[in-house]
Order: sequence, then structure tokens, then C-alpha cells
Amino acid sequence: MAEIITGRALKYGSNINTDIISPPAYMELAMEEAAKHAMSPVDPDFASTVRPGDILVAENNLGSGSSRETAPLTLSILGIRTIIAKSYARIFYRNCINLGILAIECPDTEKISKFDELEVDTREGSILNKTTGERYPCDKIPPHILELVACGGLVESLKQKLGKA
Repeated sequence: MAEIITGRALKYGSNINTDIISPPAYMELAMEEAAKHAMSPVDPDFASTVRPGDILVAENNLGSGSSRETAPLTLSILGIRTIIAKSYARIFYRNCINLGILAIECPDTEKISKFDELEVDTREGSILNKTTGERYPCDKIPPHILELVACGGLVESLKQKLGKA
């Protein structure tokens, strides 16, 4: 995975739980169909607005609720590869990384607006808001996590490592 990630911010508030990200009413559908309803309780146009490479930005407690992997999976299907939030529910955070989505903590997400252009430096631990010119501190991402995400997540990483063994 690149050390520098750029993308357009899709901004949301606090307490975006897994039922908002992946509404249970659509869980019986194929994942590609269910993804069309991602975030619909707070933004009915989310799935049609998101473009590959967009960065989901939220405030506090992102991904609380159930531990099912469908929430980050639907985001991944839509093309979200990076998420930035002030804080995460730990299971959601780990599910993101396991599915190949980089989850980054940043204390200043309230300063980011919808559609701001962001540049994330994963090694230095900073986010440049190219729209406003502001820079925010964020987590530095260890190389092994970047590698895991670059492989497409835990299962894909293991497949690659075991295939080479």
C-alpha cells in the first residue's frame, strides 16, 4: 500500500453503527446488492455518491454494534479503502484491517468537510486537507499493517504467504 493516500472525503458524524453502515434489512441479499444500501439510514445517496478511492470520515465511535463483517465489506465493495475517525469500536476496526481497509484514528475529523480532498501520509502520521490547506495529526501506520491492507486483508495475505511456502 502506498505511504501517501489521496481521496475525497465522505463525512459523517458520531455513533455510525454497523446497522447504519450495513442495514440488517438487506443482509439476505448478495453482498454486491446489499452494498447498494450502505449508509442508507443516514444518507440514502451514499452508494451512488461513493467513488473508488473515496475516504470515509467520521467522528467518534465508528462501527459500534454487531461484530459482523458485512459493514466493512459493503464499504469495500463500494470502493472505500481508507477510513478516518476519531475513535472506532475495536471489533469494527479490526474487521476493517482484516478485510483490507485501512482504519486511521485522527483527533481532528470535525475539521474535515464532505468532499474535501485529503492526502494521508501513513508513515509520518499526518493528513493534509488539500481543500483548506490544514494539516491534522493521525496514527502512524506500522509497515506490517500497511502490508496486510495492501494484500487485500488477512485471508488474502495468508493465501499469498502460504502459496509461496
